[in-house]
Amino acid sequence: MYDAGPQAAEAVRALRELAQERPDELELFEGFTDAELDGWAVAVPEEVRVVLREIGGLETEDHEYRFGPRGRETFMDGCWTLGETDFGEGSLIVGVGGSGWGPVVAVNPWGADPDVTVEAPDFTAWLAGFAERLADGLPDRPRGRFSVPATSTVELAERAAVARDGGDGGDELAALVGRGDSLTDLVDLHGLPGYPCSVDWEPYFSTFHNTADTGSSEVQFQIVGDGRALLLRSVVSGDFLGRAVRRHRVPADAARRVVAELRSLAAEFPDHVVLEAGCADSVVDSWAVPVPEDVRAVLREIGGVAISGLPALRLLPGAPEHAVDPELHRMLGGDGAYWPLARIGNGNGRSHALAQIRIDPATGQWGYVVSVPGDGAKLREYPELALLAESLADLLLTLARLARRAAAGPDFAARMARDTRWLFPNTGEPWPRPAPVGEWAGSADPLLAAATELPDGTHAADLRAVPIPSDLCFYRAAGWPYAARLERLHFAAAGQLAAAVPVRG
Repeated sequence: MYDAGPQAAEAVRALRELAQERPDELELFEGFTDAELDGWAVAVPEEVRVVLREIGGLETEDHEYRFGPRGRETFMDGCWTLGETDFGEGSLIVGVGGSGWGPVVAVNPWGADPDVTVEAPDFTAWLAGFAERLADGLPDRPRGRFSVPATSTVELAERAAVARDGGDGGDELAALVGRGDSLTDLVDLHGLPGYPCSVDWEPYFSTFHNTADTGSSEVQFQIVGDGRALLLRSVVSGDFLGRAVRRHRVPADAARRVVAELRSLAAEFPDHVVLEAGCADSVVDSWAVPVPEDVRAVLREIGGVAISGLPALRLLPGAPEHAVDPELHRMLGGDGAYWPLARIGNGNGRSHALAQIRIDPATGQWGYVVSVPGDGAKLREYPELALLAESLADLLLTLARLARRAAAGPDFAARMARDTRWLFPNTGEPWPRPAPVGEWAGSADPLLAAATELPDGTHAADLRAVPIPSDLCFYRAAGWPYAARLERLHFAAAGQLAAAVPVRG
């Protein structure tokens, strides 16, 4: 249908004839002058002008499509929204970058069967197809006859990095996604097998598991690279995560890298990054917990990190910021279960959280970094935590990367504070779904199977495949009783699984 199609003028002529023949089914809107088109924020190529001079949009019995900005609407994110689909549940967008307008994509992220379909390679082909379907009396939205997968932008970026390290040069798609984002997928719009082409994709949030909040998740879509690719970003807000994500890989030599980068930052920006001296292995050997080599590699060189706009990270024991109320200490697992790093304020001075590395008492493994409310009474009533990093080195690498970015602009401290709000729990990051541990009965996954031995009523979340950062709010799960109070937090495998054990009775 779309391989060649009529020219733009022929599409206009066909629509005008249909509007005359069926005035009750089709209304055409007034077109634009060249002066109006010249004033738009995007270039309008001649093949599109041929249409827009004659037709400014159209309306059928079920849908309305506008071919240019009206009122307060503007061109955004490399595309223009032509109109709604599926009675307001989705959007029909067209790329407006480069020399042409295209492709045309229908995005409907809602419901049990989310749908993304590339309907045509460009605007005039879509219009010609629309006229053809309308003349034939067919539904005005085509269904995909071909299919392509969406790709994680993190996977794409890291695959390209491996290729570059191997001397294979750059990658056009990787250049469009930069470092990648765990909640953003990319659709390659070049070389599709045919049109209309559906996309194998689903949002990262789920509306099928109730939370204690009203769901307001959305999908942000953007056409980049002058129509080269479509980005689909899940904004998880008020709903739980619905599927696993691809996280950024932590380099095997992360400890070495973070020491080098923090030293470099401290030398370049001494007013904003200050390092404290590390300690010898003989000192570390005297501590009450075993310290693995990857952690020692950092502690030998750095004992603390002070970055403008952030609370100080004290990596060595004994800092006043590490003081923990005895009842909170018990709920966190007690000695040997965690290593305090920093006291995190919430910005208004009324509460704080404790950033900590989770330690597996059985193996001595130092694992995930989490932030837990420092008020024991509040934690007991509203059990929650934030996942900050996979390891100490991972956290420091992230902070170093953000510091490098903040140093490139004005007001370093304000930028760092704004970019690290996620250090405090429940500040707008995605919510993994806490599940009753009974759901994992019979699981072939040893970590999940072991969690089923926790007391009845325990809710837990597998943190191995969730975004970093994430907010784990146990009390927002519909199955967590409103009046329940926390007995303790349980962390398995050095934080790879987090559970809330309620008080019995």
